[in-house]
Amino acid sequence: MASRIIQSLSGDNLLRNSLTLQCFVRHGHRLRGKPPGVARTLEQRLAEERAVDPELARRVNIGFPFLKPARSEQLKERLAHLKTQRANPELEKASRAKTLSIDPELVKQDWLKTSGPFHIQRLAEHYGVFEHLYGAAYFVPRVQLQIAFNNGDVASPVYYGNVLKPSEASTEPSVRFDANFNYKGAASETGATWWSLVLTNPDGHFSEHDKEYCHWFIANIPNGQMEKGERIIPFMQPIPPKGTGFHRHVFVLYKQQKKLDFSDYKVDGELDLSARTFKTLDFYRKYQDDITPAGLAFFQSDWDKTLVDFYHNSLKMKHPVYEYDFPAPYIRDQEWFPLRKPFNLYMDKYRDPKQINKEYLARKLAKTHPFEGPEAPLRFPNAHPVRDVPSWLRTEIKKDRRGWGRINDM
Repeated sequence: MASRIIQSLSGDNLLRNSLTLQCFVRHGHRLRGKPPGVARTLEQRLAEERAVDPELARRVNIGFPFLKPARSEQLKERLAHLKTQRANPELEKASRAKTLSIDPELVKQDWLKTSGPFHIQRLAEHYGVFEHLYGAAYFVPRVQLQIAFNNGDVASPVYYGNVLKPSEASTEPSVRFDANFNYKGAASETGATWWSLVLTNPDGHFSEHDKEYCHWFIANIPNGQMEKGERIIPFMQPIPPKGTGFHRHVFVLYKQQKKLDFSDYKVDGELDLSARTFKTLDFYRKYQDDITPAGLAFFQSDWDKTLVDFYHNSLKMKHPVYEYDFPAPYIRDQEWFPLRKPFNLYMDKYRDPKQINKEYLARKLAKTHPFEGPEAPLRFPNAHPVRDVPSWLRTEIKKDRRGWGRINDM
């Protein structure tokens, strides 16, 4: 019968289809989803899910090109290195004696010169950094950024997506990078190198979803000397509001052709949020003939309790909190004689949940000694009879003895 109904639904006779549907529903059956011929196929659904924005499909590399050596040259160099290592008897002795050590810093530097920048690029794409900062543009980070927040004796480094609390990133970080990087056409006429470092948050603007807050902007850094750079925007710690999850904070290092004037972005008030409104794409479009993104590092940060004081005393504003407003649950009208229902649970449905939690917590604390802790549970809880109490209370006592129910979750 089902096959005949499906055949009728796929026909052209609309009246016949409607009558068949009515009969199908009248006999207690229901069709799941739209009828055949109207519903989309699996191939159509996958094509819609995998659709790519045409603007993002035409991706543009705005950074320095990364020219890989030929595969044959890499293989030739690797074989020559292996031949040299095998001819060294000292390395063989250290390897057999298990005293051979490898410097991880050298491995890291070699990684950064070969496949490291492409790994960093893929991480940034995974976190949506390029899409939300530059739209269809991207770049391969050619200059390594060494960034760390120093809080007393503890240093909190910034890598590529690690999590740092606002209390760990409350002070201006220390930044180091190799200012000797040079690419043809990227050096100034005087031989000096000029750099700019921007720290921006694409997730935290309060009023404009397509804008950012610039947390730090050091411009015209001569030869990598951060202390001599021009402070356009003073440093401000992360301020993710409560309930908004993790916010990305992105460091972008730009290499300049010459010393530039960034006075339009100058912020006089140190913690003026309106003056810190920033958009990376507009900034790059304005100076794209003179700057090239060369370095990248970013971390994530979410709310902690130190931000309450920072909002009140430093930003001079109320502490924002975002919460879900769940609708009140639907509870049917009370019955005169509720049958086959636990009496206490039935009555608790119509009471204030906070009052119920308070009573259960007080009942649990009454059996807990302030120094010795809670009472020891019965070794054989089912061996102790419960007499002369209502059935609902007997069930409650048994559940309490066995460690069942919500009182044990308080």
